Order: sequence, then C-alpha cells, then structure tokens
Amino acid sequence: MPSPNRVWFITGTSSGLGKALTDLLLANGERVVATCRNPATHDELSTRYKDQLLAYKLDVTKEDEIKSGFAAGVKRFGRIDVVVNNAGIGLFGEIEAVPEEDARHIMELQYWGPVHVMKEAARIFREVNPAGAGGRLFNVSTVGGYRANPTLSYYSASKFALEASTQSFLQEMHPSWNIKGCILEPGGFRSEWSAGHNSKTIPPHPAYTDPSSPSSMFRQFRDQIPRLGDPVKMAKAVIRLADLSVGVRSELPGLWIGEGVEKVVAEHSSALSSSPIELPLRVQLGSESLFLVRMQAQNTLHDAKMWEWVSHSTNADDMNGESFVKKYLMGSRGFDDVDKALSK
Repeated sequence: MPSPNRVWFITGTSSGLGKALTDLLLANGERVVATCRNPATHDELSTRYKDQLLAYKLDVTKEDEIKSGFAAGVKRFGRIDVVVNNAGIGLFGEIEAVPEEDARHIMELQYWGPVHVMKEAARIFREVNPAGAGGRLFNVSTVGGYRANPTLSYYSASKFALEASTQSFLQEMHPSWNIKGCILEPGGFRSEWSAGHNSKTIPPHPAYTDPSSPSSMFRQFRDQIPRLGDPVKMAKAVIRLADLSVGVRSELPGLWIGEGVEKVVAEHSSALSSSPIELPLRVQLGSESLFLVRMQAQNTLHDAKMWEWVSHSTNADDMNGESFVKKYLMGSRGFDDVDKALSK
C-alpha cells in the first residue's frame, strides 16, 4: 500500500516534536503546512521539498494569523487532512513565584491558541474538504495535563484545560463529519522544551527555598533526570496513529518497527491495514508518562471507592442515586464514553 498523500497542518515546527514530524512526513511523500514564529528555520527543507512544504509564519496567540495560515494551506494544497496542535513552551515556578503576566501568557499560548486552531480545523474539515472526508486532530498535551506536579501549576493548568476542551470538542462532532481526534500526552523528551528559548524558569519564591520543600526537591529532580523520549520516535507514533485512524499503512522506512510495534503488527496485521481503528481519547508517549497516568488513574479509583459514602450522602432524599444513574446516564446517548466503558 503506498504512503497516503495527506496534507498536514502543524504548529510549533521549529524544534522538537514538530520539527521531527515535519521531517518524517516530507520524507514520506506527504504535504505539510509547517507553522512557527520563524519559518526561516525551514529554508533548507523548503528548497528540497518545494512542492510538498509550505513554511508559514504563525503566532498561535493571534487568531487572525491562525485563520490566515489555514487559508494559505488550503490555497496551496486544496485541503487539510490532519492538524497537530503542538506549539508550546515550558514554564517552571511555584504558584506564588510566577508573575501573572507569564501565567496568562501560557494560557493564551497553550489553551486559547490551540482552541482557535481546533475551531478553524473543524470548519475546514467540514466545509472545505470533500463531504464526509473529515479530518484528524492531534492535540499535544503532556503527562502534566493529567497529573500536575510542583512548579508546573500554570503549565499544567493550560494542558488540563486543553484536554477538557478536546474531550468536549470530539463529543460535539457529528458522526457524518468524520472528524476524529486524540490527546497526546508526552513525558519528558529531548528537545528545547525543558531548556533554551522554549522554556522559562522563575526563581523560587522566598518561602519555598528550604531544600526539603516539595518544590525545591522537584526542581532538583527535574534538573538532574535524563530525558527518556526521542522526538523522532514520538513523531513516528503520531504518523502511526493517523494511519490507523483511516486504515492505511505508510511505507516510511522504520515506521512500523520499534519496541512492541512489530508484535502488535504481526498479531493484527489485517486489521491494521484494512479498516480504520477508533482512536482513543488519550495516548501516552513514553513509558514514564504511561506509568504516571496509570498511577493517577489508580489513585482516583481508590479514592472514589474509599470516599463514595460522602458522594452518595449528598443525594436528595427523594432520589435514589443508583436508579438515577441507570435511568439518565446509562444508555442515554448523552454519555457515549460511559456506554463504551460499560460494554468492555
């Protein structure tokens, strides 16, 4: 099966995952609208892949630039098939230490920016692409969008908000539009996110300088731990997910090999190459992300079980909680994820 001839729209392509994904897609024969604040970083690629690449200057905090970027992509390639919301920075510091200006900026950059991208993507998928062709949306969150850590409150807040909006967005899409998506939750990976111009660290608040304080210990941990993730391997994972969601198999060398990949391909070769597979709401990228998300989910279930008596105690006297759930939530079509969970 030949590699698909998709058109991708990617934000934050000057480094890290965005750059790696752009490089791989072009090598795969696909077309890319690669957006970033400095498109000159793609000059060499633009020369080599002049018919496949549109490098576009875009600041995702500016809604007009988002709309013009999509319009330029449609004008150049005729459609947009896959959107990857990837632009972002790191912001480290205690809640009391981070200036409000920085906190508000990261919400603009990592929440409102991606939301504006999502809205324009939905319009393009529904109204510009051929009827029923739809599109795929990948929103890059982080393990910190599911489990928050000290010194990352505002960063995590932007990702928690993005994950919630993504879940609602996907539930709002009419099935006939064929608009699907997935939240990506990377762990730490080797990029400029944790250092350099894509990261900002605020000095500790005076009240948090004790070496035994949780934030001091986490700062030290963050500075010393190596980065597990490889951005090229993460980019390959994104392409695999996009392939599986439409039932195709890209022929990019090395795409379908790696830790655990060959085994899954061997066991499900026919299903993986013939029919689309429903994307999960979330996929963790990196073993540490998977571990931490699992632990958070287990802790949530444990707490729910231990404290359910408090939950049930707030029901009105004239209502039965179990009956309410069965009548109004289960099979109501208002909570499709509940129905799917109950059917497993």
